[in-house]
Amino acid sequence: MDSCLISEAPTLDDTVDGAVDHKGDPAKRSFSGAWKSAYFIIGMAVVDRFAFKGIETNLINYLTGWLGESTAAAAANVNTWSGTATLLPLLGAAIADSYLGQYRTIVIASLTYILGLGLLTVSSVFTSGSSSNCKNSNKTTSCSPSQLQVVFFFFSLYVVAIGQGGLKPCLQAFGAEQFDQRDQEECKAKSSFFNWWFFGLAGGVSVSYLIMSYIEDNVSWILGFGISCLFMVLGLLIFLFGTRTYRYSIKKNERSPFVRIGRVFVAAAKNWKTTPPVEATENLPPYQGSNQFKFLNKALLLPGGSGEKGKACSLSDVEEAKAVLRLFPIWATCLGYGIVLAQPPTLFTKQGTTLDRSIGSGFHIPAASLQFFRALTVLIFIPIYDRIFVPIARSLTRKPSGITMLQRIGIGIFLIAITMVIAALVELKRLKTAEEYELLDMPKTTLPMKIPSELRSVGVSLQLSIVGLGRLLSTSLISVIGKITSGDGRDSWFSDNLNRAHLDYFYWLLAGVTAIGLAISSLGTQMELTMIIDSQFYSIEDCMDNYLA
Repeated sequence: MDSCLISEAPTLDDTVDGAVDHKGDPAKRSFSGAWKSAYFIIGMAVVDRFAFKGIETNLINYLTGWLGESTAAAAANVNTWSGTATLLPLLGAAIADSYLGQYRTIVIASLTYILGLGLLTVSSVFTSGSSSNCKNSNKTTSCSPSQLQVVFFFFSLYVVAIGQGGLKPCLQAFGAEQFDQRDQEECKAKSSFFNWWFFGLAGGVSVSYLIMSYIEDNVSWILGFGISCLFMVLGLLIFLFGTRTYRYSIKKNERSPFVRIGRVFVAAAKNWKTTPPVEATENLPPYQGSNQFKFLNKALLLPGGSGEKGKACSLSDVEEAKAVLRLFPIWATCLGYGIVLAQPPTLFTKQGTTLDRSIGSGFHIPAASLQFFRALTVLIFIPIYDRIFVPIARSLTRKPSGITMLQRIGIGIFLIAITMVIAALVELKRLKTAEEYELLDMPKTTLPMKIPSELRSVGVSLQLSIVGLGRLLSTSLISVIGKITSGDGRDSWFSDNLNRAHLDYFYWLLAGVTAIGLAISSLGTQMELTMIIDSQFYSIEDCMDNYLA
């Protein structure tokens, strides 16, 4: 988040610098922006999370049920799709920054999103039409749809991912730009905007976990996908209703940060063997971190050592590229976190299908609804963190944020490691229960093990960070480990019969990976990190910090 840039001089008029209204006229503070606009944007974000989680949360059960995939294949497909949807915002942000602008990108991406959800609904109609090929056993449906139906389903799914790629990096950034950094009241309101943003997202996700999974499991997948589509239509309408209230940043005649940073690396590579003139190095102004990544300094020169104005990269461009490299160690140590975060909508959900999820005599909790505890954790702990922990930490450390960003990252990695230890212990108990009741070879039989009391601690699997690549790495891990452990006629760790599988071994492995990441990241607290996060970097920041992904 940006720091406030409050001007010492009083505001003489109602005009907001650097922004126009929907007509292209200078934006007026009293008629545009701030909370007048933010409500519409937060509303759309809440609906978006409701719609997306309505698909992702229970997708593994659709793949193993209606499409007849194995547990390992289904988990890999969910992770690949979800990881792609989380990484595509990098491309969406670049397009928004360089060509379309945030507002147009949001509208076009939303239409693409709606198209994908509509196609997904149609594909589920086709799949249900082949229900004569399905066999129902112990409430678990298995089908063998045609190859064309499968291709159409996945095509629809990835159209949704493309829509997400344009929407996610722009919506929050566009909302933040509705608050003027130079106005004291709006600057304070901007901090509140982010709090309500994440709180709203957690609320939308929570409702989706509870309602959508129940509809999909007990009513109809067609209805479930259709509701997600209709809600995204509603979200787009909410966003468009606010068009007259929005402030639109005036596009400056400068390159996108993606282009600027990429150009630095290209120029440095081209000038690898170029030796800068002595006078050029003497005239360079001193800047922090100049002793790091010196090879990028060659981007300041042209091949042959010339310094033709307008051709070489600027000093600020080089520093931006260095700032990105400084973030790499933190990014790399968080990959284990991203892999762990891929488990709740896949393997955790499949575990839940084997357990006793009954409440009372007739109501059964959908397995996917157990992810509600993840969102509930966010809803509970964000106010506690913001209103209790930060003030206490601030009084002790004298830091405005209470604790540093690196300390927060370290605590998060530590908690996620503990989560996987708990998950492994829970799975170990589940396997012992199956063995005790002689149910190891009856994978479709519900185990006499209550799920709310046993798996609730898994709700500590919190959100954020390197979700996209983590999910893709999870796909690779599942594939590789599945092949290695299934040799010589043995059951793999991800056997379709979960009672013969060893998810507990996988969770111990992930606990070890995150512990190693924590040890490495702790070394980073001794490093001086410079982060360039100004208004031009909002899209990058949002792509790397995938909220409630």
